[in-house]
Amino acid sequence: MITERVLPLEGVHNFRDSGGYPVSGGGRLRRGVLWRSGQHHGATDSDLETIAGLGLASVFDLRTTKERQSHPCRRPQGFAATVFFGEDPVRTHAPHLAAAQATRQRTPESTREGLLRNYDAICFRPELQAMVGSYLARLAQGAGPCLVNCMAGKDRTGIAVAMLHLAVGVHRDDVMEDYLLTNSAGDPEARIASGAETIRAITGQLDEAVLRVLMGVEPEYLQAALASIEERHGSVDAYIEEALGLDGTTREKLRAALVEE
Repeated sequence: MITERVLPLEGVHNFRDSGGYPVSGGGRLRRGVLWRSGQHHGATDSDLETIAGLGLASVFDLRTTKERQSHPCRRPQGFAATVFFGEDPVRTHAPHLAAAQATRQRTPESTREGLLRNYDAICFRPELQAMVGSYLARLAQGAGPCLVNCMAGKDRTGIAVAMLHLAVGVHRDDVMEDYLLTNSAGDPEARIASGAETIRAITGQLDEAVLRVLMGVEPEYLQAALASIEERHGSVDAYIEEALGLDGTTREKLRAALVEE
């Protein structure tokens, strides 16, 4: 299943298909339509050829202006997809970078605590809510294959894909499975090394064990985000409607556009 989902690229990490999961009421999410990845700054020419073959209609880049300027994405020649960017937040770094900067005495344990704190609040960042809402609304239009990405393709992207999955009725066990694939998709060591270069450039030298925590995901992170949603909104369904702007009609359109028998 992992090899079927993962697009084997050289310079773009965590690029995979988040479709194919069964949904409540019958059917499965379409394959080849719902892509997710890290940033494309290091894309090779061969990677660009592969990406061009996906026929992407939309890209939702969840990074900030600062991130995009420091690591601009390479695009295939003649790239025709509409690229959407969010408004800049007060915080200008990715969640894992924020966790890296949280304390001077960084240990694997304190780093996990920092990531948990970030996940406790990540779903309430206005700029991310706006982008995820737009992402889901765009998919409901049936506009074609779509990619959502951030820096590492694991935190902000992980939340966006989890909300998509929950909005159409993917079981929580499968939502978690897709989220955790970050740890094993593609070449994990190359992904960690690429992330380490960015992290160290911003935060300075970090212990190898700390870097591995920063570049990984754990069930407790997503669980913390969902628990915060339920505490503030009562349910994930209420959050999807109230915070992301998807009413029942739009959710039905989303399901119709993405679910096949």
